[in-house]
Amino acid sequence: MTEFESLGQSVTRINLDGKDIFLVGTAHVSKESVEDVKATIQAVKPNSVCIELCEPRYRVMTDRDAWKKMNVFKIIREKKSMLLLAQLILGAFYRQLGEKLGIQPGAEMLEAVKQAGKVKAKVVLADREIEITLKRVWRYLSFWNKMKMFSHFIAGLFIGEEIDEKLIEQMKTKDQLEAALSEFAEKFPEVKRRLLDERDIYIAQKIRHADGPKVVAVVGAGHVPGIKQHIQKEQPLGELIKIPKKSLWPAIFKWAIPAAIIALIAYSFFTKNTQHFLQNIYIWLLVNGSLSALGAAIALAHPLTILSAFIAAPFTSLNPALAAGWVAGLVQAWIKKPTVEDFEALPQATSTVKGFWTNSVTKILLVVVLSNLGSVLGTYIAGFWIAKRV
Repeated sequence: MTEFESLGQSVTRINLDGKDIFLVGTAHVSKESVEDVKATIQAVKPNSVCIELCEPRYRVMTDRDAWKKMNVFKIIREKKSMLLLAQLILGAFYRQLGEKLGIQPGAEMLEAVKQAGKVKAKVVLADREIEITLKRVWRYLSFWNKMKMFSHFIAGLFIGEEIDEKLIEQMKTKDQLEAALSEFAEKFPEVKRRLLDERDIYIAQKIRHADGPKVVAVVGAGHVPGIKQHIQKEQPLGELIKIPKKSLWPAIFKWAIPAAIIALIAYSFFTKNTQHFLQNIYIWLLVNGSLSALGAAIALAHPLTILSAFIAAPFTSLNPALAAGWVAGLVQAWIKKPTVEDFEALPQATSTVKGFWTNSVTKILLVVVLSNLGSVLGTYIAGFWIAKRV
């Protein structure tokens, strides 16, 4: 190990069938980690440099025009509003953290790419796509755990988390995704398994198959023990990139609730007087429409958008294939179509809570999420009210 004795304590050397692999365990918000990455790549002069990023995350970090290419109509149609809003909130959190520490989160990854270019090494994006990871986390959660996670997300949107010294120290030792959901991961082991353990296997195999006899891998320090464990043997990745099918029961449940409400209203038509029947109709229309419109109003949507949420919700709630938020979001996007300036201003806008409500892009996402939330609440409240009357 003579020529590499000067490498720091953050570097772990693994010999795998004649291939030299150097794992640089980094803290994602540490200036020292940037220097460790630079020194290691310059000393090793590897054939490949693996970094703990997937293609979408790498594109966002390196392409300043990425936001300009976003198609907000397509995002709504593909039901990705919630995912994008979550990514923007996490991104805003990391920017605030970086400003406090005087370093861009992920700077060590960008330094790895820079140094790879200098030594003419191949850059390997070794992490699993963030969308697959988040969907695997979500799909394997029970209904109640999903509700807890959703409420945690909404609370974070309105309240935010204070960046204190304790949090900063925690961020220096944890993986970025794990740190973002650390509290939830501690309570629910299945989250940790999808969020960290599966990615250890995935990243280990990507490193194992990287080209050349010398490989440097830049990963969060929290991944190093898992990678060391899983890199020694070949493991298929097919199962780890599959998005699990939705359970049959939630689908049945989604259709059963509208069917039950329709049945209750129809039952009142045949067994009660006309006034009772019409009152049930009014309850359904007003409660569902009002709460969905309230969600749009909280997002400070255009009056026509609020009206569209009010009109759409009672009908879309009876068809699980549709959602009031999608209608309201498309109306808001049509009325106030985001400009190039809106997309360019996204990083600055999402740095404050107020910015989410003033930027046209994030306002559309808020309209979708909050209108849908209001419609869901309206469905349950109106449904129970009608059932109680019958």
